[in-house]
Amino acid sequence: MQKYLLLPIVIMMCAIGKAHAQEKPVLDLQHIYDPGADAAADLQKAEQQAAATNKHVLVQIGGNWCIWCKRFYKFVREDSTLNALQEKNYVVYHLNYSKENKNLPLLKQLGYPQRFGFPVLVILDAKGNRLLTQNSGLLESADTYDKDKVADMLKQWSPDALNPAHYTNQ
Repeated sequence: MQKYLLLPIVIMMCAIGKAHAQEKPVLDLQHIYDPGADAAADLQKAEQQAAATNKHVLVQIGGNWCIWCKRFYKFVREDSTLNALQEKNYVVYHLNYSKENKNLPLLKQLGYPQRFGFPVLVILDAKGNRLLTQNSGLLESADTYDKDKVADMLKQWSPDALNPAHYTNQ
């Protein structure tokens, strides 16, 4: 009799475990960038959102064709520490660069960051002033990214790190 009572409990526990394992959302790595987007308008909206939330704008420039762009996106999104740092401090915008749309006027405005290859990261303040252009190759480690290097970049260019009040007594 106990065997028959135990079987439904084991089946239920397996089902619950499987349901929890499936809760992690699947990242769409094929549509990170939108070649048809009005990038100038979208970036302006990102700046407005950053101003309203006391954040900076992190512009990841690249394309859906770029394996390293996909790796960076996935690396940050799947690491809870990096994802939390990014969400706390930045409004993220993925600026497309592809044969369909290179967004050259916007890249000119950003100081030609494509010279570093892709992805290239540009951090703007909420007014659109460029604070950093980061060659993502310097954040790499073998065939992925270095968590400590990415975390340092996200921390060092956050609104809090650039708050002048932190440095008045130094």
